[in-house]
Amino acid sequence: MMKDLPDNRVLNVLADQLGADRKLCLALSGGLDSTVLLAALVQLRDSTVPDIALRAIHVHHGLSTLADSWVAHCTECCQQLNVPLTVIYVSVDGQHEGIEAAARAARYQAFSENLAPSESLLTAQHLNDQCETLMLALKRGSGPAGLSAMAARAERSGYRLLRPFLSLSREQLEQFASQAGLRWIEDDSNQDTRFDRNFLRLNVLPDLYQRWPHFPEAVARSAALCAEQEALLDELMHESLIALTEVDGSLDISAMLSMSPVRRQAILRRWLSAQGARMPSRDQLLRIWDEVALSREDASPQLQLNAMSVRRFRQRLYLLPAMTSLRDVILPWDLTTELLLPERLGVLCFERGENDPATVRLPRPDESVSVRFQAKGMIEKVGREHARHIKKLWQELNVPSWQRERTPLVYYNEQLIAAPGLFITRQALAETNEPGGKIVWYQTSGEP
Repeated sequence: MMKDLPDNRVLNVLADQLGADRKLCLALSGGLDSTVLLAALVQLRDSTVPDIALRAIHVHHGLSTLADSWVAHCTECCQQLNVPLTVIYVSVDGQHEGIEAAARAARYQAFSENLAPSESLLTAQHLNDQCETLMLALKRGSGPAGLSAMAARAERSGYRLLRPFLSLSREQLEQFASQAGLRWIEDDSNQDTRFDRNFLRLNVLPDLYQRWPHFPEAVARSAALCAEQEALLDELMHESLIALTEVDGSLDISAMLSMSPVRRQAILRRWLSAQGARMPSRDQLLRIWDEVALSREDASPQLQLNAMSVRRFRQRLYLLPAMTSLRDVILPWDLTTELLLPERLGVLCFERGENDPATVRLPRPDESVSVRFQAKGMIEKVGREHARHIKKLWQELNVPSWQRERTPLVYYNEQLIAAPGLFITRQALAETNEPGGKIVWYQTSGEP
């Protein structure tokens, strides 16, 4: 049970950092830092700030044989302090990004999915963590954004993230824990120097701290200065970015051709950030411009950025999520009911009617109807005097390459009849007095 403590620096800093936030969810690992934050929050709740609504989340990664005992420890601790606890079990795949990054991503995904509306997430990173973060950014060759390290307050995927201990050292948290009689767990993986952060913490930073005791504070000031410079650049370039960005989020290439490389890269970074992408390396940023933006007109270039890809169409850059290929999908359809399309692409409907430019005939007895997502060869589009190759037709219709294999195409047997909302073929036209109708594609927005 926690001892009663008078107000001290930890409590004062915490109260100041909370500001007006009162609906709080603590990321509780059970280690020293989060245990101190839990105890300090309870101290505030039970004394000077009684309107705090506090709960905790513990994420079980399953990476340690002691993980179940950590759940038991956190459960007991929260019960003693009258704090509701939610335990979330996640799986971690470190094959692509490494265990550290994958565990962190899984953890924050769990928080994002389990936070209540208007609830702020609190994490317990402190001054020494900030120092490690900046050193790791230096190792990666990061620019001002990466060297800004961690912000005390940030917006993440629809929720507010607070790090109230960034001005406090680990030593100060240890002193608070000792005075309060707290118990916490020690993660055995924290001694594994194969992990970069542990290597810095155990093998590098102790010597720096010994020679320069105020090294963490100096590093934090550098991070704050980098953050200020980055904020100033954001402010100065905001209008340019808005002017270059379309409603659909695409970025104008032609207007950037006359820019200096430095300004162009700054625009690209902020465009990617605004679209929710993870910040690319300098090499990736150069490749976006050289290999995607400046590729030849008839190419369909793309550059993969983790789960996203940067693509170009008609002098604009697009940032797109990963898309499943539908080239081999064939869906039978009898026209009498709605057809649900894969990949949340919406539904197709056949609406009977006449005297409409989009009217197509009904299938004849020897014709079966199917929906596919690729076409080949020459297409006889209604309204054109001559047939045209499908690739040229897509270009004429301003359909980007990535949408061409996600546009439903209606076939009667092996004959293309219509791309709903875009064109019908001569083979779709009804003969005199032959019944027909309109094929309508209702996309996920509900609009045809």
